[in-house]
Amino acid sequence: MVKPAMLPTMGVTKGQPSLLALARDYVQRKYDKPGRVYLGVVSRLDAPVSGVVLLARTSKAAARLCAQFRCQAVRKVYWAAVAHRVRPATGRLIHFIGRDEQHRRMQIASARATGALEARLSYRTLQDVVNGTLLEVVPETGRKHQIRLQLASFGHPILGDRKYGSRQPFPLGIALHCRELVFQHPVRQHSVTLTAPLSRAWRSLGCR
Repeated sequence: MVKPAMLPTMGVTKGQPSLLALARDYVQRKYDKPGRVYLGVVSRLDAPVSGVVLLARTSKAAARLCAQFRCQAVRKVYWAAVAHRVRPATGRLIHFIGRDEQHRRMQIASARATGALEARLSYRTLQDVVNGTLLEVVPETGRKHQIRLQLASFGHPILGDRKYGSRQPFPLGIALHCRELVFQHPVRQHSVTLTAPLSRAWRSLGCR
């Protein structure tokens, strides 16, 4: 499914909207299913992030897909609009990150710090945009807030992401979008590519 920015994936108070609740309602209506519909959340996005979210309709499919994520067999491609012109145009970022409990976010940590985990990603520039650069980002690990923190630590915070130091606004949420997921079908075993288009909010940046 394609999640819009500012809609939580799941885990909200009963009665509050979430992507999971909307998806369950859709499946129940489309297939006229009685009772509670099963949908397994295989991937998720932070509320202010938009893009592809993968849900499974059976527990067996969910388990097989989650196994692919755990062994890093899924290719995840994000687009991020960040502050300033990014140089060099391609690169790889490697940090150790840990929790900042006081500010309820992640932070760069020493490799020896308790609970620190290695975070790796690669990036390449796609185009210059208003007040910044549009990047394609491919995370090699799946750490919490990894892309947001690593790009900010690189000197290029994601537009609209005040939690990680952005001073520039973005029309809705933050300028981070899960553009593509590539994985193996859990039953048929062929490669599947899911792609999510950019929303109107990105047009103000001049994204093509």
